[in-house]
Amino acid sequence: MRKKPPSRKAKKLRLKLVRSPIGYPQKQRATVLGLGLRRLNSEVIRPDSPEIRGMIAKVSHLLRVESLEE
Repeated sequence: MRKKPPSRKAKKLRLKLVRSPIGYPQKQRATVLGLGLRRLNSEVIRPDSPEIRGMIAKVSHLLRVESLEE
């Protein structure tokens, strides 16, 4: 497996829970919790990785996503 060269700027994503996961399947609620979002309007900053992007894709209808550059 190849390692990626380190990027000059570490990219981060700011995630905000804008819709309640109540009434959605248990897997989607677990994904929201896995992202670290506990309650409505809570925000977290996560690294931009394929794993996080996959989780976001599963619950994109509940989130607002912003790209940050450091």
